[in-house]
Amino acid sequence: MTKKTQIKPPMEIYYKEELEVLKKTDKAKKPENWQMSPQAVRTFILGSKTPISYKGKEYLIEKKYLGNDALVERCIVTLAGNRGLMLVGEPGTAKTMLSELLSAAISGVSTNTIQGTAGTTEDMIKYSWNYALLIANGPSREALVPSPLYVGMEQGILTRFEEITRTPAEIQDSLISVLSDKVLNVPELGDDGILFAKHGFNVIGTANTRDKGVNEMSSALKRRFNFETVMPVRDVRLEKQIIINEVQKLAKENKIEMEVDEDAAELLASTYHELREGVSSMGHMIDKPTAVMSTAEAVSVYYQSMISAYYYGACSIEPACLVDNLTGAVAKETTDDLKKVKAYFCTVVKDKAGKEGGLWKEYYEAGKKIK
Repeated sequence: MTKKTQIKPPMEIYYKEELEVLKKTDKAKKPENWQMSPQAVRTFILGSKTPISYKGKEYLIEKKYLGNDALVERCIVTLAGNRGLMLVGEPGTAKTMLSELLSAAISGVSTNTIQGTAGTTEDMIKYSWNYALLIANGPSREALVPSPLYVGMEQGILTRFEEITRTPAEIQDSLISVLSDKVLNVPELGDDGILFAKHGFNVIGTANTRDKGVNEMSSALKRRFNFETVMPVRDVRLEKQIIINEVQKLAKENKIEMEVDEDAAELLASTYHELREGVSSMGHMIDKPTAVMSTAEAVSVYYQSMISAYYYGACSIEPACLVDNLTGAVAKETTDDLKKVKAYFCTVVKDKAGKEGGLWKEYYEAGKKIK
């Protein structure tokens, strides 16, 4: 399956050309079984300041993670060592995207993934059996069905564990011995059932701080990870740029032939930033919604508005459509949040409409319809 036929191509396919250029031009030291050096991994995620020459062409590596550069560097160093990496933070802070980028650059594959849920069982993490072969021939490697952790250890690649705190505590703790000793025992295979992890194996976990207390990680498991907190974007200009970049990518993938309206993106970035922080750029104190006011949600609201404009409108973003999609996103947890958004429009947006006019005035008029 090619990039063109996939709704969401894995990072190693989406950025195949950049990864190939970096691997072929990488002369720095790299850990055993890594696809490229830590320096090249950093360049892949944070971009290159100057073009890289390869086969007579110049390639400028784009910056993919618009956040804390030092955090990315620490993540790469952690994965080069023996401890796992745990990315924690509010929902929508690009933890998953960062783990995918790291896996694609280091291992060449970002799809070796465990998705944590309340129904995750130990065999979904380690291994299960093809019961037809098991009954016919007894326990054997052929009858064993490897799960992501087993695959990671056997091939020497990274295993991603998404939403680890959604997983029952006893299932989480099955990772302890693997992360400590880098050994997985399959008792059914007898003496041949000991799997020693190859170099390159490690685990990248993600956990939302809003899930804290759902299935709290044990202190024993926490000690096996280096924790990195991924913070929400604090700069409105950076948040606007993320919205523009991600929406452009989504539009290209889905053949939406429509330009991103930078003014509308700035409007949405300001709204999400102010509602998330609880204070406006003009000094108003704002009652923060309980809903997740993440940059990822802002991207979703803008993209939904773009789709509406493309298929139903005149290919231009209407403030009324932004408001409709914004209120729909905010109201999914509690309708009480709509009162807070309405109050935001009646104070902050009203003042900006009076001072700046233009799009802010249209935005305010559309916000009057919020009930």
